[in-house]
Amino acid sequence: MASTYPTNGANTQKNGVPPGKPMSLGTQMLDKGAQMLQSLKPIKQMSQHVCTFAIYAQDMSRQIETHHFVTRINQDFLQCAVYDSDDSSGRLIGVEYIVSDRIFNTLPSHEQKLWHSHAYEIQSGLLVQPRVPEAVAKPELENLANTYGKFWCTWQTDRGDKLPIGAPSLMMSPQEDLRCMVKPELVKKRDDKYNISTAAIKGSRSDIMGPGKLNEMADYWRGHNKCLAVEVERTEMKKLTVFP
Repeated sequence: MASTYPTNGANTQKNGVPPGKPMSLGTQMLDKGAQMLQSLKPIKQMSQHVCTFAIYAQDMSRQIETHHFVTRINQDFLQCAVYDSDDSSGRLIGVEYIVSDRIFNTLPSHEQKLWHSHAYEIQSGLLVQPRVPEAVAKPELENLANTYGKFWCTWQTDRGDKLPIGAPSLMMSPQEDLRCMVKPELVKKRDDKYNISTAAIKGSRSDIMGPGKLNEMADYWRGHNKCLAVEVERTEMKKLTVFP
């Protein structure tokens, strides 16, 4: 079980903002100048925005809308900065790595347990690329349906944390399983925001196929009724070797 951290008025507030003073004029000018002078190359490689839902591995009643800003490293590997919204005030809540089924099947079994499949997310219409027509998104969606992801949430803003508190939490993807279905009110809120219909999108994706057979080590909870979570423990430090 993951370590728990106290949440109180000092560090949490529903929909609160991180504690700190407002940005000064000098800081704003520094940021503007840096934007003009620095390349920010890694950020500029983010080429896609994906909106979907994620579920805490240790508490399936906690479900969140997530916004993944995707950088493609190559055809088999993507990396995502995950935010809790796509507004300018969106908070960076974690990171997801995505690999093709070809790469996933080469990973050792103890590593595969940390990953989830994407096929159902896409086939069900839960994963969308906001404001991108389905016809345009379809080829990429077909690719993503054959991938697996590992998503660590580092800032649990859904419980009101003003700061990233505690250990990272492993997240799961929605699946066609009553224990792991996304709450209808979350889907409706997302659909209303983007003026889309998840049900209609699902109907248009009936021809999208995932892997011929999902690797049974992914979505580990389904076959084992157990979650995987990070626990913070005190441990001995490795000493620095000092040479004479």
